[in-house]
Amino acid sequence: MAHPLLDNYDALLADLDGTVFSGHTPIPGAAEGLAGRKVMYVTNNASRSPQQVAEHLNSMGFPAEADNVVTSAMAACDLGKRYISEAGIESPVAYVIGHDSFKQLVADAGFRVTETADDQPHVVFHGHSPDNNWTRLSEGALAIQRGARYFASNLDTTLPSERGFLVGNGSMVAAVTSATGVTPESAGKPGPAMFEVAARRVGSTKPLAVGDRLDTDIAGGNAAGIDTLCTVTGVSTHTEIIDAPSSHRPTFIAGNLRDHLPGWSASVDEGTNRIRVTAGELGDVEVMAAEALAVAAPLAWKLIDDPEIPQITRAENIDFVGADAQAMEALGGWK
Repeated sequence: MAHPLLDNYDALLADLDGTVFSGHTPIPGAAEGLAGRKVMYVTNNASRSPQQVAEHLNSMGFPAEADNVVTSAMAACDLGKRYISEAGIESPVAYVIGHDSFKQLVADAGFRVTETADDQPHVVFHGHSPDNNWTRLSEGALAIQRGARYFASNLDTTLPSERGFLVGNGSMVAAVTSATGVTPESAGKPGPAMFEVAARRVGSTKPLAVGDRLDTDIAGGNAAGIDTLCTVTGVSTHTEIIDAPSSHRPTFIAGNLRDHLPGWSASVDEGTNRIRVTAGELGDVEVMAAEALAVAAPLAWKLIDDPEIPQITRAENIDFVGADAQAMEALGGWK
């Protein structure tokens, strides 16, 4: 069965890495949560085409087609086209720091893709690719120094993998920005554009943005004005969720898209910085830890935001205690 809160929405706008899968391994509970629902996959990873993303999902048992995928590369192309139109540039030329699939999207958007800054490209597009090296970054930097407009698919500093967190597109962008002094316009999350496009494509009037990363998935959904669900399955940890600024705070928190343990509750001991968690239905420690977080986080945010208690600014200033052995075990599972 899926997490019951998913039934309150007509579509899910789901992140991929860390939410649906990790590398080539499905995230526990993702298949059950997504089954039978309208789903649009919204990903900042610009190294694969929508068709390749769909094929990767299919290989792990998730039914998907290219039309179910919105990538940050697609959104970057839209930004670039808008700039070219407003600037009145005919026969636009683009240099792409990124995968061949990104180059094809740029070509399909009406740009002539060049391999050299000497062609005076009007635009530089920058997306993640394992093949991005010093030569490609430097060629892009030269084009930007000569006046090309700079667009990044996303600014994620890390890229989740089965081995851990790899260098993300934002880290490579930082090198180009350091060399040129130019900060790119970013098309991906945490901007709202990808969520707005995805909701329109699936015909949703009440979508739920689902992701594991506060500064992209959750912040982007919040920016788009839709409810958000943070699954504690990838990047953002329990204490990071509590410490999140208001723009990064999710509407809901869950261990994954399937598991829910009803009956968990929390309260603040009056006049103290202590939040007391009481266990409800029991299950795996990871799921119990998420349930404890789901009931404790709103109370923690209220304490952190209260101007009358300025000494409480972070999770470390709050005393989280379990009212019973199971709640203590759950709190012990926080990271």
